Amino acid sequence: MTKIANLDRRSLLAAGALAAAAPLAARAAAKRPNPAFPKGFLWGAATAPHQIEGNNTASDLWFVENQKPTIFAEPSGDACNSLELWATDLDIVKALGLTSYRFGVEWARIEPEKGLFSQAMLDHYKRIVEGCHARGLTPLVTFSHFTAPRWFSAQGGWTNAEAPQLFARYCDKVARAIGADIAMAMTLNEPNILLILKNILPPQVWDIQRQTQETAAKRLGVEKFICANVAGREDIDAIHAGLMAGHKAARAAIKAVRGDLPVGFTLSIIDEQASGRNSLRDKVRAELYGDWLEIAKADDFMGVQNYERAVWNDKARLPAPEGADRNWSGTEVWAPSLAGAVRYAHEVTKVPILVSEHGVGTEDDTLRARFIPAALEGLKQAMDDGVPVLGYMHWSLLDNFEWIFGYKPRFGLCSVDRKTFARMPKPSASVLGGIARRNSL
Repeated sequence: MTKIANLDRRSLLAAGALAAAAPLAARAAAKRPNPAFPKGFLWGAATAPHQIEGNNTASDLWFVENQKPTIFAEPSGDACNSLELWATDLDIVKALGLTSYRFGVEWARIEPEKGLFSQAMLDHYKRIVEGCHARGLTPLVTFSHFTAPRWFSAQGGWTNAEAPQLFARYCDKVARAIGADIAMAMTLNEPNILLILKNILPPQVWDIQRQTQETAAKRLGVEKFICANVAGREDIDAIHAGLMAGHKAARAAIKAVRGDLPVGFTLSIIDEQASGRNSLRDKVRAELYGDWLEIAKADDFMGVQNYERAVWNDKARLPAPEGADRNWSGTEVWAPSLAGAVRYAHEVTKVPILVSEHGVGTEDDTLRARFIPAALEGLKQAMDDGVPVLGYMHWSLLDNFEWIFGYKPRFGLCSVDRKTFARMPKPSASVLGGIARRNSL
């Protein structure tokens, strides 16, 4: 899978100097923010159920992870065993000095067969919400973090006309079970991810994803098996349309249960920057984010998830400068990108922003420890300039299952022993925790 990541990176690089980098960095360094964050600012860590719970056997991704051919480097298996160890995870969040926890409820556990809802699993997630409150943590809940029940994807997933109402029905059940006790609801996680990958991943990756889907469909004897984050390139537009309708239907369903609950979704936003005349930046932004930013204008807030920047001239995305920090796959790590993404999202939508994910996949925790305060400094400057930011959720609490790349990327504030499931906080966890305790840089 590393080869795929390297191909991905190389496909983005084009000849040319990074003309915009120096002036942008100079402007960022010239202004220092007030170090104090506002009272009630949410400091937290984020997780996703399929990535940490383990043995999510009724889900679509479990089905395709455990077949050949598959795009997945390895199956999720036990993951971090957080289905059993969720209380341990909450204890860690509390001990680090954080004040909130973003976690997801797993649709495939709650509705393992179409129309069959598990009260036991609804009660399970209710206990997690109660566990947050018992520890003084604010619970922020994602209703769908990419995965869906196997039966849902076996009927075409988000391309099926029935999908939005099926999702809304599920969201209604969850809202009735836990909606009264959570602080924020996120319907979907990064529903624009395939739009971002559309022109990034090399053709052979799309071919393997298509083979993965076709194999799953044959195994089940159905016409189409389509997942939200593993799909053929030709299905992206239909998936995108289904997800947009799904968010609107889910928002209405959740609001019908609890009208005052803040509802939104999270968006993957690269900090797109322009270099020179006739830059492609605005065209790229319109394609990757335009539809979703328009939808977000009707929401209570928007989640922004940022991991990198992209500088565009009039022909292509420019290469990172020499000597830049790099993550596990070779992509540039540039701390000011968080503030750039947040400023852009608010400028377009005018709604409050939650940093719902931000982090760096690396074995070098000293990089993460430098990266967190540097990024937060830029974020606080954006806030001082008038951008309403509700909180910061670091991705991730744990080293976990990172989708098609398996367990190789390390994003966690804590490492996890794959055999004993022991969690060990890294030095970067203390860096973020110290900022959270002070509520100040």
